[in-house]
Amino acid sequence: MNKRLKFEISIDRYTRAIEKDPNDYRSYNNRGIAFEKLKRYRKAIQDFSKAIEINPDFDAAYTNRGNVYQELGQYDKAIEDFNSAIRINPNNSMAYNNRGFCHLILSDFEKARLDIQKALEINPNNIYALNSMAEFYSMNNDPESACRWLKKAIESGYKNWGYITRAKTYDNIRNADCFREILKTYINTFQKEEG
Repeated sequence: MNKRLKFEISIDRYTRAIEKDPNDYRSYNNRGIAFEKLKRYRKAIQDFSKAIEINPDFDAAYTNRGNVYQELGQYDKAIEDFNSAIRINPNNSMAYNNRGFCHLILSDFEKARLDIQKALEINPNNIYALNSMAEFYSMNNDPESACRWLKKAIESGYKNWGYITRAKTYDNIRNADCFREILKTYINTFQKEEG
């Protein structure tokens, strides 16, 4: 089954659950995730906002809505949502990581570093935070450190090759030998595994 169809089926399933129980904040949140995956951002924001309206202490909905705002380039709104998620749940590793990524994009490198480090302190196996730390070092023109963190992220299970090969956050190290070696080694390995 292709991913698009999978998300459409999820939307149907959660819509039925919401029809049965209009206060099912988890179904609003989960349907919002499916809308986000399909890039239906307005509907995703509406669902995450409804989940928050029903349960203002549901940190996952703030994190998810923040992710959509981040994808839309609305970093101030994203940071507000990540702040809310962290206030509710100080152990929300993804909220720290994603807020750190927003700070990274806004070139507030010290806040970015502190947030990403906190995410890794909470969950040392957070593959997204491992990747964010690689991006942090890339944007700070430290290819060796960036490659070390990227390698750790990949070895821990991060396999978003499209992102790695296109993200502007890696532009500073694209020509570094270590980055080219990572791409050559791991993409070939991944293609063989998928093959």
